Amino acid sequence: MTDYEISLELWQKRNIQNDAELAEALNGHSIAFAYHSGKIENEKITYHDTREIFEHDGVTAYTGDLRTLFEIRNAKDANELLLNAFNERRPLDEELIKEFQFQLTKNTYDTRRWKIGERPGEYKKHDFITGREEVGASPEDVAEEVSELLFEIQDIPNEKAMTAAAYFHVKLENIHPFADGNGRVGRLTMNYFLLLHNHPPIVVHEEDRREYFEALEAWDTGQDLAPMIEFLKAQTVKTWQKQIKRNADIASADG
Repeated sequence: MTDYEISLELWQKRNIQNDAELAEALNGHSIAFAYHSGKIENEKITYHDTREIFEHDGVTAYTGDLRTLFEIRNAKDANELLLNAFNERRPLDEELIKEFQFQLTKNTYDTRRWKIGERPGEYKKHDFITGREEVGASPEDVAEEVSELLFEIQDIPNEKAMTAAAYFHVKLENIHPFADGNGRVGRLTMNYFLLLHNHPPIVVHEEDRREYFEALEAWDTGQDLAPMIEFLKAQTVKTWQKQIKRNADIASADG
């Protein structure tokens, strides 16, 4: 059995049913996810500040800019939304994706975006593109393309969750539906999809961003999904490596 398969088995043994059980299972990982996901987009984010806000709802001796502080605080609110949505077993739909984006980006849109009518929690109204290939759906096509994507991943069996999650993530990033926060929204929403399919959530580690961006680009240039699937499997193992090692130690002790 591979380490990825072990991480999946260990998670499924928990049989998590509600937000309290999920919060306990994610102890420490929610902070790590928020830190790494935020830092991929903003180098000013630190683990110390993220932990302070998640654990104490504030920071001491903070000297950074306010936007960075808002982004970290927003990540905490988005995590609470994820827990509540899981508890209610809310379907992954356009409304929830927009709510995730609102929580992650409220109070952070710059003056330029605000002046041209862009708002947190709403699909983009102007052309915002991303990546080396400058991908991104036209504003008038976003709603239809997101709706089609969500339809494509309906009724996916749990054993195909990883492939579907990878596909959802690369497609959503390719659509680039929002004026800001697309990466953070994509990573959080992907994790929510995985949780609904009894798969452990994944921390996309900021130090691995180059491989991550290469996997996104592989889809943009050639619709090659394999690099993202393999990247996410490796990140799953990295995310849950302590639990995997603990399980191996127990198995070794038993015999």
